[in-house]
Amino acid sequence: MTSLETRGLTVRFGRGAASLTAVDRVDLLVPEGTIVGLVGESGSGKSTLARALVGLTPLADGEVLLDGVSVAGSRGRRVSSNRRLQMVFQDPFSSLNPRMTVGAAISEALSVGRRRERASPARTVADCLELVHLDASVAAHPPSRLSGGQRQRVAIARALAARPDVLIADEITSALDVSVQSAVLNLMRDLQRQLGISMIFISHNLATVRYVSDVLAVMYLSRLVEVGSTESVVSAPQHPYTRTLLAAVPRLGLRVADGVESTLEAAEPPDPHNPPAGCRLHPRCPIGPAVDPSKQICIEVDPQDAATGNVHRAACHFAALSGSNGNARA
Repeated sequence: MTSLETRGLTVRFGRGAASLTAVDRVDLLVPEGTIVGLVGESGSGKSTLARALVGLTPLADGEVLLDGVSVAGSRGRRVSSNRRLQMVFQDPFSSLNPRMTVGAAISEALSVGRRRERASPARTVADCLELVHLDASVAAHPPSRLSGGQRQRVAIARALAARPDVLIADEITSALDVSVQSAVLNLMRDLQRQLGISMIFISHNLATVRYVSDVLAVMYLSRLVEVGSTESVVSAPQHPYTRTLLAAVPRLGLRVADGVESTLEAAEPPDPHNPPAGCRLHPRCPIGPAVDPSKQICIEVDPQDAATGNVHRAACHFAALSGSNGNARA
């Protein structure tokens, strides 16, 4: 089993006034053998973070470590493509080569595995398909003959064929029918328990992330704003943005003060090229200076650095003090 850690990971596109910082100084730990759920709005930087981890996007700063050993290049360099990190992409219809059979796609991934296979390639492909609950006969089919759920299972099997220590699943259920989503979620949980690998599970749906993850990380406008055990974050959310996300999922059975949802939705999202000073949520915050002018600290002081030392950390000057962990204010 392997732990994954990012320290100050930053991804920036463009230069000068037109530059965009898509991921800003992200510190995240994925303990060995656990699933970390990463949740946030579209455009928050979740997928960019994932692509940076597997070497598809260069870093502007920071580093990526596996078991404490850096696998990142220096500033401005691309993270080395590391076979120990594998990613399953969002769209199962475009992540597979339509000209290759399922068996050929998985066999191609076998060639980058770190351990020499004793079994024949055909047997290994069949084993990979069995892991994701597909019959070995599927190996002879092109992707066009498969449903969306089957294609996503093949994409998962292909990633597992490389024998990764960390698997990154980026919105892998968002393009699937609701009836198929639960089956894929159960599959991910079973695979983690069976193989003991670490995972990052990315989604905009907090209920989905809660179901599969041990640790929950909430991302807003390129930064992590709250990180803690899933039950701790769900039962005692300390950041107003997290509480707003939870309020949007009625089946979690949580209640928030009237107007919390409407405050966030009514405010215009900030320009990511020119993020607000201080707390980046403050123009939309349901408890911030937009509703309480006395909270000028939210406009003037960035709460990010003060929050990094806590096990359950929340980048908010007025983080909730309730919860079983009893954290002090960030």
